Amino acid sequence: MSHDGAPGRQDGNWIGRSVPRVEDDRLLRGNGRYVDDIALPGGVEAAFLRSPHAHARIESVDVKAALESPGVVAVWTGDDVAGLPHMLNKEELRTPPGLAKVLDPTVRMTPMPLLAAEKVLYVGQPVALVLAENRYLAEDALELIDVRYAPLPVLVDPEEALDERAPLLHEDLPDNTAVAVTARVGDPDAAFSSAHTVVSERFEAHRYVASPIETRAVSAQVDPYSGRLTVWSGTQTPHRLREAIAHTLGLATDAVHVIAADVGGGFGQKGILYVEELLIPHAARLTGRPVLWREDRNENLTASSHAREQIHDIELAADADGRIVGVRDRITVNFGAYNMTGLVVPYNSLCHLLGPYRVPHVDIDVTGVLTNTTFATPYRGAGRPETVFAMERAMDRLAAALGLAPEELRARNLVGPDEMPYATGLVDRSGSPQSYDSGDFPELLRRAVAKADVEGVRARQREGGRNGKHLGIGFAMYIEATGLGPFETARIDIAASGRVRLAIGAPSQGQGHRTSMAQIAADAIGVPVDVIDVTGGDTEATPFGVGTIASRALVNAGNATHRAGRLVREKIIDAAARRLGVAADALDLSDGVVSSKEPGGPSIDLAELAGRAPMPGTPEPTDGRHGTELSETVHFRPPGFAVASGAHAAVVEVDEHTGGVEILHYVVVHDAGVIVNPMIAEGQVTGGIAQGIGGALYEEMVYGPDGQPRTGTYMDYLVPTSSEIPDLDMDELHTPSPMNDLGVKGLGEGGAIAPQALLANAVEDALHPFGVIVRRGPLSPSRVRDLIRASGTGAPGV
Repeated sequence: MSHDGAPGRQDGNWIGRSVPRVEDDRLLRGNGRYVDDIALPGGVEAAFLRSPHAHARIESVDVKAALESPGVVAVWTGDDVAGLPHMLNKEELRTPPGLAKVLDPTVRMTPMPLLAAEKVLYVGQPVALVLAENRYLAEDALELIDVRYAPLPVLVDPEEALDERAPLLHEDLPDNTAVAVTARVGDPDAAFSSAHTVVSERFEAHRYVASPIETRAVSAQVDPYSGRLTVWSGTQTPHRLREAIAHTLGLATDAVHVIAADVGGGFGQKGILYVEELLIPHAARLTGRPVLWREDRNENLTASSHAREQIHDIELAADADGRIVGVRDRITVNFGAYNMTGLVVPYNSLCHLLGPYRVPHVDIDVTGVLTNTTFATPYRGAGRPETVFAMERAMDRLAAALGLAPEELRARNLVGPDEMPYATGLVDRSGSPQSYDSGDFPELLRRAVAKADVEGVRARQREGGRNGKHLGIGFAMYIEATGLGPFETARIDIAASGRVRLAIGAPSQGQGHRTSMAQIAADAIGVPVDVIDVTGGDTEATPFGVGTIASRALVNAGNATHRAGRLVREKIIDAAARRLGVAADALDLSDGVVSSKEPGGPSIDLAELAGRAPMPGTPEPTDGRHGTELSETVHFRPPGFAVASGAHAAVVEVDEHTGGVEILHYVVVHDAGVIVNPMIAEGQVTGGIAQGIGGALYEEMVYGPDGQPRTGTYMDYLVPTSSEIPDLDMDELHTPSPMNDLGVKGLGEGGAIAPQALLANAVEDALHPFGVIVRRGPLSPSRVRDLIRASGTGAPGV
């Protein structure tokens, strides 16, 4: 794979190399430092009493017995924290002014009490907090708390919640609508009325959970000397957490220090604010002791944020040649009990629905609905897997109606590379006109079709199913707007030892930042990659930052690093010029050594340059114009989105007797612009696909009509292991983004976007003899058998 000529390259050529991840040795040896590993002397542990009801009024809470339980330090109820403001994810709920002006969306605020005092709205909502000498004693005390509930009507179905007769979850709102937004392009009514073919379908993206290996955890301590509050958290957004803690506790922002420790997976679930992250610091301040809380797996499955649940009533209109003339979609999103992130997921779904296709007339309406289920927030892909499921499933249904091969229908409607930048007519999340900056969608599809061996698969299909096993092939394509703003920070310092210290605002949850960001810095400065130390997600090291969400870290933190590195490079050469007594333009910096461009000229290495001083421990004199500190801080603000894209293909075998789905061949062709580290990029795509396969075939968060979760443990909630994930046949294009200096695009979420649609298409193709239409997942054996049975043409015994 070549990246020659890409922006940002220097003599070191570190960008584009599969440098082994420097993180791995420490983590694989068990030397990681997760929140639970941070042992603070004299600490206490916290446990939460959570509501067993989906909707109920709290009549009384009696904690007397719990307070008398051995080892208990404190027990709090909603009344004890009533003076603290309710939690609100302000940044996530903010509607960009441009978007507000163009579309005037409805976004209703639902502040969440830190502990429920009047009523509970979902099973798992925190009602009381116990602090004890250890978690076991805290759990024992929870059982002694007596809460009297008066059950209320429960709403689980979002469409039922929209009924004007439905009970209100939040009595200060007029109905159960959390957000609503509509977008139109062209004249869709005319397009549909004159179309040759129209298909109308209902597709449902089912609810499932990020389920990271490391569950959520937070620890807090007050410094006894300075009174400063330090918080360790598995958060993806430490700066936003710092601001929320300061606001909640009435502190100055710089009185709170948040550190994102090693994180065992985030996937968006750790990218939002939770009440536990505010209560634990509060407890540390009130008790004067360090406090630790980490959730168990049942809490993570039932009380951490959920995702994905959407209903799409979608219509496609096409002319006689199979060219799409219009799209209509009515999208209903189940928000759960609280509006935590506003338009983020619904609008992502809206502005990614068209994907790589040319659609002149569009009518999309999105409604986010409040129900008595755990709140839903972004999960890897954040609204894109759901909308791609609807669009790509509809594309296959349209292909069937037109008598076209699915890949042929897609090819006829793809935006071409000569049309870039391509304006869709919609507006993006920032409120600016949506534009695809670069890409070659037809080439993505061509490569996927070739790798999947469509002709060979069709020939085998014509031979018929053997022993009740049926072959199917599917395709799915997507685009992803990456590099969400508003900014990210990078600070570079040259230490006296000559080592390079890079601090970025974005923490890592396994993305390999300490390697890829070091590669960018090494190229920008002109030093070896192994002299660079990278710190991420520490609000002390970088006072300003946003976080690692929305496929934004490489685009924003990477370009901030590149620009800071280039500025430091200039400072290094300038300092060397003064030290060596030669002109700066006569010097070059490569491999950590500043040397004359002329053979035999003077040179000085970085350690000597940074470490030398007139007297040990004293700084070099300066004339006021030339500083001696070799450091720079850059805040990179992206001018727009860098649009990544991909085409996936899969060949599956479906057993009509057992309902089992086996993936025989999985093809992925992706375009993320310039690739900094191909090995890390491949790992990111692979991980995303694994999670997408989990959602397509295994994972589902199921609620009963009473709002009780039925999949609260791994005995019920199935997560795929490595044995369920096939080897991937991977290829990639490289169309550099013109939206940033490095030409990079985000790819952390890309792999997770297509698998649900892809495998649904492939399974439906395999079950074509039965006339099966796949309208939701996961495609578990029991659901596949139900589909065959419902077709009326099922195999004996099905």
